[in-house]
Amino acid sequence: MKTEYQYLIFDQKENPGKTTNWNCCNKKFGTPLGEVKWHSTWRQYCYFPLVQAVYSAGCLNDIADFLNQLNKKP
Repeated sequence: MKTEYQYLIFDQKENPGKTTNWNCCNKKFGTPLGEVKWHSTWRQYCYFPLVQAVYSAGCLNDIADFLNQLNKKP
């Protein structure tokens, strides 16, 4: 699974539950931008921003690509 992109990196968090949680960080500085975690109502992984930030189309595509990888898992 791809977890490193041009500007973003996704690090798996320790989680004792059934699903995995991920930190989304700025690759250059390691600054946390958001979390990826299971959204039970939507029954899929979703992105939860932690800070107000500006995202380019490329960054949003990277987040979408990561979510698509997680949501395709059996």
